[in-house]
Amino acid sequence: MPTRRELIRELTAAVGAANVLWRPEDLLVYEFDGTIERQAPHAVVFPAGAEETAAVIRACNRLGIPITPRGAGTGLSGGAIPTRRGVIIATARMRRILEIDPVNRLAVVEPGLPNLQLSEAAAAHGLFYAPDPSSQRACTIGGNVAENAGGPHCLALGVTQNHVIGLEVVTAAGEVTWLGNRVPDAFGYDLRGAFVGSEGTLGIATKVVVRLLPLPASVVTLLGIFDTVEQASHTVSAIIAAGMIPAAMEMMDRLTIEAAEAGLQCGYPPDAGAVLLVELDGLPGPVETQAARARAECFENGAREVRVAQDAHERELLWKGRKGAIGALGRIAPNYYILDGVVPRSKLVEVMARVSAIAESYGLPCANVFHAGDGNLHPLILFDERQPGMPAKVLAAGAEIMRACVDAGGSLSGEHGIGFEKRDFMPWLYSETDIAHMEQLRGVFGNSGDFNPCKLLPTGTGCGEMAHQEAALRAAGPDAYV
Repeated sequence: MPTRRELIRELTAAVGAANVLWRPEDLLVYEFDGTIERQAPHAVVFPAGAEETAAVIRACNRLGIPITPRGAGTGLSGGAIPTRRGVIIATARMRRILEIDPVNRLAVVEPGLPNLQLSEAAAAHGLFYAPDPSSQRACTIGGNVAENAGGPHCLALGVTQNHVIGLEVVTAAGEVTWLGNRVPDAFGYDLRGAFVGSEGTLGIATKVVVRLLPLPASVVTLLGIFDTVEQASHTVSAIIAAGMIPAAMEMMDRLTIEAAEAGLQCGYPPDAGAVLLVELDGLPGPVETQAARARAECFENGAREVRVAQDAHERELLWKGRKGAIGALGRIAPNYYILDGVVPRSKLVEVMARVSAIAESYGLPCANVFHAGDGNLHPLILFDERQPGMPAKVLAAGAEIMRACVDAGGSLSGEHGIGFEKRDFMPWLYSETDIAHMEQLRGVFGNSGDFNPCKLLPTGTGCGEMAHQEAALRAAGPDAYV
């Protein structure tokens, strides 16, 4: 095994000394993402493109050093946690828009580009990029590709996989190749589709070709105000049953509403039991007709009021509350643990009641904000990690909630991925044979176990020893074997 100095020397040769971090104080912000897990890497490198990325990967492979890809670190399943330390390859230097092609309605971008900047640039051509995670001001296209990210407006338009048509990738073996191209639906095995959502276990995307869509001619945004989550949940099913697929259909419960309104002043009624944000877009005539029908369904299912955004400013305020709601919960507790389960829309009421009961049994407050239209739940367990034993208690409650989603016929993730957080839950949905076949795909891309280890699949060793490894290395000194 190499010493730390030998590792830094190899990384510096690949990307230059200015693009390698290794001092402990510089590594602090890279030991966590949006989850409650933590682990410090030995080093962080910032390649400028595919060739430098490949050089870093080949160097780490020669030295037997684990690699963890990282975008903006906004992930919510522990995917960017360096569980076995090693080297983080960060994409922050690769953040250019290389091309916007309005004729073919596509863009070619680098992985470190923040999601929102793509739509802002495309707007000049009357276009936009559909996947819009709530963290879109910070999260990057490369991270979205790794996690197959969604967002509020993916109900009608689909998630990242539906909008990525080609990728330049550096595989886990350090080879540069293209998956897909500039033309959708290419013949042959869909390795592009396999790569999107692979959570950094197959390689790192260094260029991404995405589909762009025309900006809608008309948008109507409604806010249905209800006394209970049950009424709002029934409304979701009623709107879909009426033959409409809104662009977005988002729900927040009382605790979330109170925090969002106190922190953001978006005009939400803080005494409501739930609000349902419904957005429809398209041609003006059909949109107005659908908006009237959606409004009627809200009242039919118990809404006490339905507000319609009168202009772009009011619409932006309503969405500000939804997209800033999670951060606003910091007014209630210093920490939160966000879950990401999917259930059939017909089971929303049943599962929401079960989520509430589980949180209550653990004595933990739980706020709910979620993509109601596609049954993608985001319960947020609020806690203070300084209280002894609290993280373990929160994780146990989270596991019960995820089990409730699966038992209702749902899934383990709608958009946050499996990562480190839910890898041990995969056997709830997949057989040993299924998981073995997924493991074999990693080998095709050159991953023998050291490329984003301990993620996605319940395989691998040494993943539960993070704290012990870190303590031992600190005791051994800065030039210890890595």
